[in-house]
Amino acid sequence: MPENMSWWKHEFEVAMTCEGCSGAVTRILNKLGDVKFEIDLPKKLVWIESDKDVDVLMTALQKSGKEVKYNGTK
Repeated sequence: MPENMSWWKHEFEVAMTCEGCSGAVTRILNKLGDVKFEIDLPKKLVWIESDKDVDVLMTALQKSGKEVKYNGTK
């Protein structure tokens, strides 16, 4: 995937407590398509690289049923 200026790395805090939680987030993000992401379960952080709007990413993450907070771009 080429690096271009329209891709941003967004950081979200997601109230994940177990592998099942991070698995749910993984499945949701994979369904979005055209995103790269990393999950840090111990720190409860998700980094998403995408050109999608933050609201789209936030809504997708909230489908996990977990509390989600947007921390900004990194």
